[in-house]
Amino acid sequence: MKKPKPLAELTAREAKAEHARLGAEISQHDKRYYQHDAPTVSDAEYDRLRRRYEEIERAHPDLSTPESLKRKVGAKPSEKFKKVRHKVPMLSLGNVFAEEEVGEFVARVARFLGLETARFYCRAENRRAVLLATLRTRRARAGGDARRRL
Repeated sequence: MKKPKPLAELTAREAKAEHARLGAEISQHDKRYYQHDAPTVSDAEYDRLRRRYEEIERAHPDLSTPESLKRKVGAKPSEKFKKVRHKVPMLSLGNVFAEEEVGEFVARVARFLGLETARFYCRAENRRAVLLATLRTRRARAGGDARRRL
């Protein structure tokens, strides 16, 4: 894999071309993952592509449009996955690459719920870690949110 050119060295034309190429590649990966349940790249490679795409947008704000992939999560899910209604909306951990980022997420959840701290049970599902915590507190009994079970 060829190392990408440093952002500071990209011309506006090069940034636009790489941004468009990454956008098309990421969109194809999203379709294969969300609609066909057949990913063709590792999670780490996908995350690397997304980070580069977003770094280019930060360095070249004119490339950030309402259609930007940073404003979207994946693609329309496949109809073969049944819908699941959670008791409370799920909060997103996002991409985490360091232990301290997990700690920041736990602190965010605790603040959201008005708690001093939060504990979780989690299990690995396929290649992604999925965390669904049921907190037994009156503050957590809000309206649910429909998600698809993968």
